[in-house]
Amino acid sequence: MSKESGLGWTTLTVDNSAGQANDLRSDVTNFDFAIPRNVQEVTGVDKSAMERLLLLADFSINLNGVFDDGADLAHVTFKDVGSTSATRTVALGVSGQTLSNECIATDYNLTRADDGSLTWTVPLVLSNGTVPGWS
Repeated sequence: MSKESGLGWTTLTVDNSAGQANDLRSDVTNFDFAIPRNVQEVTGVDKSAMERLLLLADFSINLNGVFDDGADLAHVTFKDVGSTSATRTVALGVSGQTLSNECIATDYNLTRADDGSLTWTVPLVLSNGTVPGWS
């Protein structure tokens, strides 16, 4: 077992609305993702501590990056988020571990900051009911 940094991601692809996987590693500056489980509190009055059941699994990811309208890059991938209902495969890979989920993008937010930078954010959430898992 060895500890590793977050450097050297081998895969970060997102499908465009036509289903083509686009490698966005050069445009994404940072991201966060989560694989949470819902819980149901089922504590009876006979208990002195919380009692819970695990429920449905989920996946969400927030991508952040720099505007790039080159062929098959970030802007081309996300520019139609507001006008399509396409499901997009999001694939992540690092250190031989991969995580792939079918997601829907809920927003494509562009920001022009006072320093002149043009950045974007795209949140995506699980769409198909398949339990997320690393392979």
